[in-house]
Amino acid sequence: MPNTIHYGGDSLHKIGDVSAPLGKKALIISDEIMDGLGYVEKCKELLAEHHIQSSVYLGVHSEPTDEFVDEALKQFQSDDCEFVISLGGGSCIDTAKAIAVLKTNPGDIGEFMGGKRLVEHEPTPHIAIPTTAGTGSEATDVTVITNTKTDVKMMIKQPAFMPTVAIVDPMLTMSVPKSVTAATGVDALSHAIEAYISKKAHPMTDAFAIAAMENILPNIKTAYDNGNNHEAREKMAIGSLQAGIAFSNASVCLVHGMSRPIGAMFHVPHGISNAMLLPAVLEYSQSDCVERLATIGKMFCDRGEKMTEEEYAILAVSKVKELCSYLDIPNLKGWGIEGDVFSEVLPKMAEDAINSGSPANNPKVSNQEEIIELYKRCFTYDFSESVINQ
Repeated sequence: MPNTIHYGGDSLHKIGDVSAPLGKKALIISDEIMDGLGYVEKCKELLAEHHIQSSVYLGVHSEPTDEFVDEALKQFQSDDCEFVISLGGGSCIDTAKAIAVLKTNPGDIGEFMGGKRLVEHEPTPHIAIPTTAGTGSEATDVTVITNTKTDVKMMIKQPAFMPTVAIVDPMLTMSVPKSVTAATGVDALSHAIEAYISKKAHPMTDAFAIAAMENILPNIKTAYDNGNNHEAREKMAIGSLQAGIAFSNASVCLVHGMSRPIGAMFHVPHGISNAMLLPAVLEYSQSDCVERLATIGKMFCDRGEKMTEEEYAILAVSKVKELCSYLDIPNLKGWGIEGDVFSEVLPKMAEDAINSGSPANNPKVSNQEEIIELYKRCFTYDFSESVINQ
């Protein structure tokens, strides 16, 4: 977890207080959307009140890449910044994580993938301020950066990538459009579910994963239907944070392993690609995690209902599928991916998924051929099929 977490409405106003001990000039990593909404300017104003200068990098306009990292790092150095602030979704936060490490550990970010190189020097301080309720990146020691030369999404996990401070202000999520609310919401749910069924799960991570699901499941549809509902936005924000803590310590599984190659090859946003895969992967994994899925299934039931563990597990998968249908999550074909191109890259995607390490944490471990078959199933997956009505 970060050393400090601030949560709650208007907690953004704490940025001056938490920045003061870190230096006199910050690099704010954000994007054009956040700038247009006035959030970047507000951040600069709050810093100025504490006599802290700021430089702004707005180059993050898609999933984070090594090119964004190189550009932002050069700006950090040329502008003599002392710490970094990320303001935006997971792409901005992941980019800032790489900057914080590379500033004191020069080199290429790809060197740290798979633990080939360990961080030796204390990273530059990093304040993470999420503006979506989804990635949980503000509370994880993971950064995912696309290598533009190899089209591989590099999942890099080391304690040094953990932000120093997380400021989670639900008010910053109020402007998120429906499609992004859906994608990031299912992303957060994926984190919670995978942390809970992971082979690395333990009682501490279970507590955060269950709490996350208890916040996300009753509120994601409301946040999607009515983005101005403060209570739903607050529950989604804390749920995303809890899910981030859970998976940072228990890791993720097959969904995320398969999701990253889709994002790298076809530029599908991370939350959407997770949502495209989640129901089918849960169906595939169900036989090896019945008890865990049953616990999730019980969250959808009245306390008086009595079913077998297997029935509760089936219900969990069905309700997740139903949720994706409600949120208009497309399958891979519906996203616009060409079938022939998809077929050509299946072996590479399956290999990249396995090499990421995440599939090994899944209750049911897959080989390359099984992952290829799962990809094929997800290409034309029907989220409305065989849903149990409760």
